[in-house]
Amino acid sequence: MDAPRAPLTQVERKLWHYLIDFLAEHTFQPSVREIGRHFRIPSTKTVADLLRSLETKGYIRRAPGRSRGVFIEGFAGGAGTQPVPVVRPGPNRVPIIEEHLTLDRTLLPGEDAYLIRASVEDAPAHAIREGDLLLVHPGARAHDDLPVVARVGGAVLVRAILRRGTTLILRAPRAGVDDIEVGPGDDFEVFGPLCGVFRVTAPQADDEPE
Repeated sequence: MDAPRAPLTQVERKLWHYLIDFLAEHTFQPSVREIGRHFRIPSTKTVADLLRSLETKGYIRRAPGRSRGVFIEGFAGGAGTQPVPVVRPGPNRVPIIEEHLTLDRTLLPGEDAYLIRASVEDAPAHAIREGDLLLVHPGARAHDDLPVVARVGGAVLVRAILRRGTTLILRAPRAGVDDIEVGPGDDFEVFGPLCGVFRVTAPQADDEPE
């Protein structure tokens, strides 16, 4: 599955974070000229091209003809945060974005990071439970013996990996579970290294209002 958003250049990343922080502080977006002054960009066309790139990569939407018509996809937080898409695998490995969660920017490995839900509960060695949101960094290399998020058939799971030529071994996460061996032609994909786990717990029966 491809990442739901393409990674940003260094300049694009600074602009995206500036738009988020400006909106959080002022409740409206900066104009093209204000962006140019902040980054010392004399050309409004250069600013417009940067905004167009952010839009093409799926980070913002723009309203034609409006100076401040920039909308940040999924944003619902304050300064220093970042909207992160929650995705599920779609047909032909195209991700489907279900919603966005706004997270502290310091918790994230990159702007192209996303969350995907674990569909099985069989990796206690990695503290993963069914339904946990797994933070994936699709742009990073998956190193041997470190946990990755992968899909095998219809299951999204966490495994340490080991490469053997064209074969990939997904290491058993606990006793009594076999390694999974996959290779060319098998229905699997490695999304990227596991960078974090977010658990949303349901309220206990005693906590429910009467």
